[in-house]
Amino acid sequence: MASLLALGAALSWGTGDFLGGLATRRVGVLTVLVLSQAIGLAGVALWVVVARDAFPGIPELLPAAAAGISGVVGLAALYRGFAVGVMGIVAPISAAAPLVPLTVDAAHGITPGSLQWLGVALVLAGVVTLSREPATLGGRRLAAGAGLSVVAALGFGGFIVGLDAGSDESAPWAVVAARSTSVLVALVAVALTSAALRPPARLWPMLVGVGVFDTGANVSVAFATTKGAAGVVAVLSALYPFSRGSSSVSD
Repeated sequence: MASLLALGAALSWGTGDFLGGLATRRVGVLTVLVLSQAIGLAGVALWVVVARDAFPGIPELLPAAAAGISGVVGLAALYRGFAVGVMGIVAPISAAAPLVPLTVDAAHGITPGSLQWLGVALVLAGVVTLSREPATLGGRRLAAGAGLSVVAALGFGGFIVGLDAGSDESAPWAVVAARSTSVLVALVAVALTSAALRPPARLWPMLVGVGVFDTGANVSVAFATTKGAAGVVAVLSALYPFSRGSSSVSD
């Protein structure tokens, strides 16, 4: 069940990230973040009402709130990376996020096997390879958006760790805490930068899609971490770049 939920999250995240990448080429990153996150918050709030889970308490939800901060930083970096770089480079590098929960699992005595360590090594090698591209005058330089995608990977990895810890008492409330925090952080960023929150009407369906698919992935991951190791869930859910297939755009 944990594997199926994680794979479902990968599919949902891949679709949401593709739509988010397209949206940030037309409006600002903060506009996409605030509106899509707010749409997702409305959905999970309704979910909590329907689920009727008892409120677990603020201390129990603090890890999920931290996950929300980590996740929104990761999304901002990813969407900005999509806007300035190539999706086919930025997305795979951001998929190195499982290294964070795998490290946390290892610190708790849940260590990967030799084959899994080989996979980790291949991921790191792939990140290094994808982050470099030929320079115009010889040598190699950092690919556009590569640095942002590394920040995205760290943010997504931290999100999995925090959501895993916060979902022990209630997965619905954990997602609400994470999403509420991410909306608050995005709103503060908007206030500090005076960013506009009035996208063209034709972009609203895309923004709704981003919010729905991203939230759906969060819900799937929250439940998956209650049924399996966070490291395994992170690895499977990180397959989201493949869910976009050939639909990636380079400009």
